[in-house]
Amino acid sequence: MRICHVTPHLPPDQSANALLPVQLGRRAGADGDSATYVSHPPRSSAAGDLPGPVTLIPWRDRSAASWSARKWRGVRQAALIARRAAPAIRNADLVHLHSNGLLTEVGAWLARRYGKPTVLTLYGTEIWHYRRRRPVDLFTRAYDAAGQVTFYSERLRERAESLGLRQSHAQVVYPPVDAAFTWCTPETRREARAALGLGQGPILLNVKRLHPLAGQRYAIEALPDMVRAHPGVRLVVCGAGPLRPDLEALARRCGVADRVLFAGLVDNRALPAYYAAADLFLLPSLLEATPTVALEALASGTPVLSSDNPGGLELHELFDDDVAIVPRENAEAIVRAVSAFLDAPRRTSAATRRRIERDLRPERVSDRFHALYGRLVDEPVR
Repeated sequence: MRICHVTPHLPPDQSANALLPVQLGRRAGADGDSATYVSHPPRSSAAGDLPGPVTLIPWRDRSAASWSARKWRGVRQAALIARRAAPAIRNADLVHLHSNGLLTEVGAWLARRYGKPTVLTLYGTEIWHYRRRRPVDLFTRAYDAAGQVTFYSERLRERAESLGLRQSHAQVVYPPVDAAFTWCTPETRREARAALGLGQGPILLNVKRLHPLAGQRYAIEALPDMVRAHPGVRLVVCGAGPLRPDLEALARRCGVADRVLFAGLVDNRALPAYYAAADLFLLPSLLEATPTVALEALASGTPVLSSDNPGGLELHELFDDDVAIVPRENAEAIVRAVSAFLDAPRRTSAATRRRIERDLRPERVSDRFHALYGRLVDEPVR
C-alpha cells in the first residue's frame, strides 16, 4: 500500500501533526508498505530523517497586505500546492490528511480528483476555532469527503458534533507515546539531572510552544510563592515562540529569573532526559485536545498538574490522580497544588504505566490506523 501523508509540519518541529505522520510512516515501512509526504519546510531547521520521500511546499506569505492582495496570494499558493503535490497524491493508494489549512484542503481536493480514499486526523485547533467559511468552505468539504475522520480526544469529537459536523465516519484515536519515553528508575533520574545540570532540588517542567494559549505566565506568576515554601524549586520551560521575551521579563519582575530555565526548542531525542529529571509536569494551557507532552510525562513516571482545559480534564478521567486539575488562569491554585505535591512527591501509578503500554505506544496506535487504511482502500471512494 502506498500512503501519502499531507501535513503542515514535520520534525524537527515539535507538534503532534509532525510526529504522528512519521510514526505511521515507520510502521508502513515495517509492513512492506511505503509512505510519502507533502509538507511545508520545518520552521526550526531542515527536515529530519523521514521514512519516505517528501515534497516541500513553501509557506504562504502572510506579510501585511490589502484584502485583495491576500486573496490573490491565496489563489497563487493553492495553485502552487496543487501543482507540486499532484504527483505524490496521484501515485498513492490512500491519502492521510493532517489538521487543516490550505495545504490539507488542496490535498483533499486533489485526492477527490484522483479518486483516492482519505483519512483526516484532527488535532485541536481546527475544531476549537472552527467557523464555517463563505462562500467556499474547503475544510468542511474535506471533512465530509473523508472516508474516516479521527480526533485526538473525545471532547474534540464532541465539540465537532456540537458544531453540526457529521459523526458517522468519526472516531477517537489518542496520540501515540514514543518508546523513548519510559518509566524512569531513581538512578535514571539522577543521571538525567546530572547531565542537564539541574541539581537536586524539585524540578517543575513545561514543554510547549511559548504562546499565550500555553499559559506559561501563570506558572511563572506562581513561582515566588512556591519558592518560599520550597526554596530549591526550579521551573524548566522547553519550547520556543514569540512570547519568550515577555515571559523572561515577567520572571524578572516576579524576582524568579534565577529560578526559571528557558531551555529553548529541545530536540525530540533530548526530551526524555527532561521528563526523567522532572518531579512534576505543569500544563497550565488555556486550551488542549489530548496533549502529547503530558502523555510523554506520564510515560516517564512524572505526574501532571493541568489546568481545567478540555484535554487536561480528559486525561484526568483516563489516568485519575496522576493528572491533577486546577482552574485555568489561576496562579494561586497552581501554588497550592504544587506545594501539596512537593510535600508528598510520588511517581505515576502502575495502572497508568499499564494503560500507556497497552493502548498508546506507536505500534498500538499504528495498528488502528493501518486497519482503517486497509478498509478504505478496499471500499469504493464516495
